[in-house]
Amino acid sequence: MDKLYAPWRHDYVTGTVHKKDKSKLKNDCIFCQQFSEDNDKKYLIIKRFKHCAVMLNAYPYNSGHLLVLPFEHKGELSDLATEIRNELLEVVNISIEILKKVLKPHGFNVGLNLGSASGGGIPSHLHFHALPRWNGDTNFLTTIGDAKVICSDFYKIYDDLKEKF
Repeated sequence: MDKLYAPWRHDYVTGTVHKKDKSKLKNDCIFCQQFSEDNDKKYLIIKRFKHCAVMLNAYPYNSGHLLVLPFEHKGELSDLATEIRNELLEVVNISIEILKKVLKPHGFNVGLNLGSASGGGIPSHLHFHALPRWNGDTNFLTTIGDAKVICSDFYKIYDDLKEKF
């Protein structure tokens, strides 16, 4: 079996980007810190709902890679009230529909990593990924060139998506 690697994500996944322990408490959580500040554009927070928010992933696989996460600092779905879980899924759905209109992807990867063994870079604060995909968006450059092309400016995508939310 051939294996393809994504070495550009190593620092993010191992937590060395934030230089913090992965078993964060709420006051050490990057997401909780960003939610507590009034600087949504800086942190790429597109929309705040009653119980959750949508933000651009600062370490995306592709342009428009969104995170949908609760304001509550929880690492397990079962730790959230039913109302919050319902809102999270509805906001994931809204996010997909808006991404379809704005970026016109050919498909999506949507998922939730629970626990550090699942590959989650910040397992103490659960978050859904809504990842737009295009035919041919994986190519030789990432495999042999050790580079990933993100073809759009974060803040241009931020502004375009924010307008639709």
